[in-house]
Amino acid sequence: MANSSKTPNGKLTGKIALITGGASGIGRATALLFAREGAAIAITDLNEQGGQAVALEIKQNGGEAIFEPGDVTRAADCRRVVDRVTDEFGAIHSLFNNAGIIRRASVVELSEADWDRVMAVNVKSIFLLSKQVIPIMAKAGGGSIINMASGWGLAGGPRAAVYCASKGAVVLLTKAMAIDHGPQKIRVNCICPGDTDTAMLRNEAQQLGEPSDRFLAEAARRPLGRVGTPEEIAQAALYLAGDASSFVTGTALVVDGGGLAGNS
Repeated sequence: MANSSKTPNGKLTGKIALITGGASGIGRATALLFAREGAAIAITDLNEQGGQAVALEIKQNGGEAIFEPGDVTRAADCRRVVDRVTDEFGAIHSLFNNAGIIRRASVVELSEADWDRVMAVNVKSIFLLSKQVIPIMAKAGGGSIINMASGWGLAGGPRAAVYCASKGAVVLLTKAMAIDHGPQKIRVNCICPGDTDTAMLRNEAQQLGEPSDRFLAEAARRPLGRVGTPEEIAQAALYLAGDASSFVTGTALVVDGGGLAGNS
């Protein structure tokens, strides 16, 4: 069962959360935050060493956590991950579809293999995991699904054709799921972060052949004058997972330091 001990705020006490891409970056920060707020945490990722380390850190701090390796683009892996979580904890109250990748290229530069991989990780995985988890949530009387979109799911960006396409798909998939599953008391929302200080952001600089310091300085050109932190995006996920957002569904929550403020 989920950890019922009191935490500083206990916003997720008694809840079970499944987080994809939980071995690093925003996924790791969210797993640690949800655990501090009282949730039992299930992490899945291709990075077994990183995923095990996050689960161990949670347990060393008095929380409950498991790691189950898996490729969330494969239906069989998604079934296995969900079965492990329900066998261990008995339910799933929050699903954070956080796993994602980026390829910086125009449609002319992009390979078909890269198109397929980005769409599979960023979009298909949400379909596969949600297909497994929604019946479990419905049986329990509801839950919260949080999908990872992007500011570039609402506005286009240069040399990021497939990433923009995938994140735009996430935004509308989120809205469609919210309509379909609201009657089951399942809320479905997505987060649209701006540039966030993760390994993936630095990898973008490498893909574009730009010096990392110059790339990060450009990314910080927004009203708040900096990029975000994984912990700040995790706070948005906490809001959407908890009771504070009980009347919020079908929304794309922008967390970007004002990066999209000038767009209509």
